[in-house]
Amino acid sequence: MKRILKISLLVVTMQAAWAQETPKWQGKFEQLDQILPTPNEYRSGSGAPGPKYWQQKADYVINVELNDENQSVTGSETITYHNNSPDVLRYLWLQLDQNKLAEGNMTQKTRATTLRDSVDAKTAGSTYNLYDFDGGFKIKSVKDAGGKELPHLVNYTMMRIDLPQPLNPGQKYTFSIDWSYNINDGVRVRERTQFEYFPEDGNYSYVIAQWFPRMCVYDDYEGWQNKQFLGQGEFALPFGDYKVKITVPADHIVGATGQLKNAEAVLSKEQVDRLNKAKTSFDKPVIIATQQEAVQREKTKLKEKKTWEFQAENVRDFAFATSRKFIWDAQAVKIGSKTPLAMSFYPKEGNPLWEKESTKAVKNAIEVYSRMTIDYPYPVAISVHAAHQGMEYPMICFNYGRPAKDGTYTPAVRKGMIGVIVHEVGHNFFPMIINNDERQTTWMDEGVNTFVQLVTEIERYPDVDFDRGKPAALVPYMKGDRTTMRPLMINSEQVIQFGNEQYAKAGTGLFMLRETIMGRELFDKAFKEYANRWAFKHPKPADFFRTMEDASAVDLDWFWKGWFYTTDVCDQSIDQVKWFKMRKEETDPEKKNLKVKQGDLNADGSEKKFDNFNNGPEPFSLTNTDPRMYGEFRSTIDDKAIMQKLDNKNIYEVTLSNKGGLVMPVIIQWTYKDGSKEIERIPAEIWRINETKVTKVFVKDKEVTNIVIDPYQEVTDINAQDNTFPKTASSKFDDFKKKN
Repeated sequence: MKRILKISLLVVTMQAAWAQETPKWQGKFEQLDQILPTPNEYRSGSGAPGPKYWQQKADYVINVELNDENQSVTGSETITYHNNSPDVLRYLWLQLDQNKLAEGNMTQKTRATTLRDSVDAKTAGSTYNLYDFDGGFKIKSVKDAGGKELPHLVNYTMMRIDLPQPLNPGQKYTFSIDWSYNINDGVRVRERTQFEYFPEDGNYSYVIAQWFPRMCVYDDYEGWQNKQFLGQGEFALPFGDYKVKITVPADHIVGATGQLKNAEAVLSKEQVDRLNKAKTSFDKPVIIATQQEAVQREKTKLKEKKTWEFQAENVRDFAFATSRKFIWDAQAVKIGSKTPLAMSFYPKEGNPLWEKESTKAVKNAIEVYSRMTIDYPYPVAISVHAAHQGMEYPMICFNYGRPAKDGTYTPAVRKGMIGVIVHEVGHNFFPMIINNDERQTTWMDEGVNTFVQLVTEIERYPDVDFDRGKPAALVPYMKGDRTTMRPLMINSEQVIQFGNEQYAKAGTGLFMLRETIMGRELFDKAFKEYANRWAFKHPKPADFFRTMEDASAVDLDWFWKGWFYTTDVCDQSIDQVKWFKMRKEETDPEKKNLKVKQGDLNADGSEKKFDNFNNGPEPFSLTNTDPRMYGEFRSTIDDKAIMQKLDNKNIYEVTLSNKGGLVMPVIIQWTYKDGSKEIERIPAEIWRINETKVTKVFVKDKEVTNIVIDPYQEVTDINAQDNTFPKTASSKFDDFKKKN
């Protein structure tokens, strides 16, 4: 009995020790089937829209006037809402995004703030809401097509309109809204829409967005997308057609979503001629409104009004910019069968940088993005200069990058300005065309766009070191405080490190897929398929994940799980390397004494680790195959031929660890005794059996002197110190830094 008890205790002790040494299985290569939504007739398992996919449509006719005297907007809109869903709708939801600036707004109520000594007044003013500003929409009326008032309820940044009769599938409903609001001063409260005042000449520049009540998305996925706008999570919008009339001072120049329909009425004959010339100028921009003209307009400050008319088809939003300070240039770009105009609007304060770089950057962006996705479908692509701005809308975006007062600028200013223009113009594709829900899933537009932005920058600006989206640039974030990290698959309002994650981490993930995991050819085909499937539709994350796999035959569930659903990091290490050579027999008729020069990989003869290479390889033997190994087979293999394959070969048994939890491919650089190098790429599936440790044998013709994993920093490995064998001796200072 005592003996049985001792054996039982021994077994329990061994099991406990084994449990402590064996990491918990985390299922990193299990499929996402249980996480992703079940495919249906609206969204297929391949990632494509289903046979009964549908989406709503909202058409707008808007008349708006901008008051340059008191910086306000007054407008009226007529919305025709098309119910293409299979559902009966009894009410409609609209977004009132300007209400984020209304008194008592939810953003202000829920913002956590602290107080510290010696805070600057500007920061205090915006943080503690100390500016006297009457923000938010003033809804004057909501009426049906017959002019009858409609019941409506405002809930912070959302407005519900109750319909007099249910709106059945296939029906449409027309109603109108009259409204106004005061425009915020960007130097006080930075927003996506704002004005900038120039005290030197007493003029204003306006970038106007989220300026009219806009329909919410109603879709098959969640019904009404009416989550409150708190500021970080951007927008979800249906497609539609727009007819917009914008009334401004007569000496203003206006840039907007869509085509200008009445150029002759708002421009001089010379400006009309220049605009027409730009339509065939493919080599350089044509200045339509010159700097000299802009300086003259700054002085006139006309009180008369002009109305600019624009039309846009199949867009999800509409924005505009206006100022008497604007210079305007344009250049034609050949995209497939279309010839869109790349345009820029900027005050003299943007020159000479903007005249030199802006329209060129617009052109570069729509050309590369068109190759990667779909041909740019719209007639114009516009970049507008606005201080400390970076924001996108269909066909138009607002961008920072201003020289010093004397016109000089640093390489960093140029780099930042080019980067933001490429990024914001790129948003025409994500999410303006491939129209994801920004309120819920930011990475689908910001991260995907950051990736294509980097591709554009690398191709078109080889003289500039753009790095956001490259794995090495993400390592400092990945090495940072894990308590402030959030998975990419999280709602926008819960993200703490917004730029590092939703932009950089997501963009880096796609860059690694293209450059390291899938390869450019496979990735580009799959990525283009996603763009074509979901252009002018509303994709969800599952649609992207499934399409990328469906179109490439690459199982990426391990990557989506690790990179998008967790905050795991990559930390691979080389733990042990053993060097072997097959034994060679000496003359020995009875074959009793097999001799070979025997050495150890370790200098002192202790553990056989790859600490130096001075003592030669460890011998091993291959034996003839036992006949019993063949089982029912009648044929045999040539044992000598197999042995000859290993004759004089250098054989290395390498043990690797995955310490960070994130499975990634293993990239090995071998350096040989003759100085040559070789790169060997092993797919991430090497970790599929054991997620934390793996041993693999490599057969090499030449003798190895050095091994490095992730030599080009391709997989965001956070600790390069353990990626090399032989180990490099670290200094006491290095050890101190690790501990601290």
